Amino acid sequence: MEVTQSSVPVVESGGKLTHQGLAGEAPPKDVVHGQGEEAIKDITCGSIAGIVGKYVEYPFDTVKVRLQSQPDHLPLQFTGPLDCFKKSLKQDGFIGIYRGISAPLVGAAVETSCLFFSYRIAQDAMKATIYPEMKHDPEQELPYSTLLWCGAASGAFTSLFLTPIELVKCKMQVLPAANIARPGILNIIGSIYRHQGLMGYWHGQLGTLIRETGGSAAWFGGFEGMKLLFKKFSHPAPGHEGDDLPVYQRMAAGAVAGMSYNFLFYPADTIKSRMQTEDVKQITGGKSTFGAVGRVLWKQHGLKGLYRGCGITVARSAPSSAFIFTVYEELRKRWPERSIHRAN
Repeated sequence: MEVTQSSVPVVESGGKLTHQGLAGEAPPKDVVHGQGEEAIKDITCGSIAGIVGKYVEYPFDTVKVRLQSQPDHLPLQFTGPLDCFKKSLKQDGFIGIYRGISAPLVGAAVETSCLFFSYRIAQDAMKATIYPEMKHDPEQELPYSTLLWCGAASGAFTSLFLTPIELVKCKMQVLPAANIARPGILNIIGSIYRHQGLMGYWHGQLGTLIRETGGSAAWFGGFEGMKLLFKKFSHPAPGHEGDDLPVYQRMAAGAVAGMSYNFLFYPADTIKSRMQTEDVKQITGGKSTFGAVGRVLWKQHGLKGLYRGCGITVARSAPSSAFIFTVYEELRKRWPERSIHRAN
């Protein structure tokens, strides 16, 4: 039996689909298999990249949460990020800065894998509906504005999984009052359920949704935008025009993505952290909604208060996102491909 080409897409190295296949083969079966393999790649590579990034950023994240969650009715515990870092080291030691990292590690794996997975699915959906001409040309890239919408959709999807994990993480990171024992992660999980029920784990969901939807558009948009700039102004050696960007350029693009994500929608994260770390009804007159907390914080501290801890957050996001994008792409490039053999 002769082997001929058909329009059946098969997964090639680099995670791209090509149009090579065997005559007479059923397209749906191969397409489903290819999508399943791509999903496994996204989840595995995204999880590992997220865990690496979380270890890089977690000490900075601890400082950020402690700065954001300082009560208004008491004098400020910390004058700034450096003061908070010094006092935290003195009170808890270096290991204490990583206290509560178990939940964030799970969260980082879930968040990053969900982001990359849903980002690819959103692009596939765009190509199947709005840009059907690209369906049979996988190497053709979507317009930049469409990639921003895909990033926003991936963030909205990811927020549903992220809110419960971030709720536990924030409660673990806040310094307890004097002479009060630190609660463990299981105690915090149980306490949330006892006091607020199952839906209590999604307390602060609106803040996470706003942050992740806009932030993910900025995250993927920053990365894709920097890649386009590097490709536009780079001068590859003859015969290497189609190669990927160098690692240092991808890390730079990832760093810009992380800073964009955290700076643009930081106020939403501040409001969410306050909702998740204290009884905000005391400062809002009985209301605990996202809008009520935001209005009170704006009235009390203005824009500066909503950006409290932003500097250290943006600083830690640069190396973290640089590692996340680079590790993810490098792992995908090195993913062992399944060879397909057919008997005549």
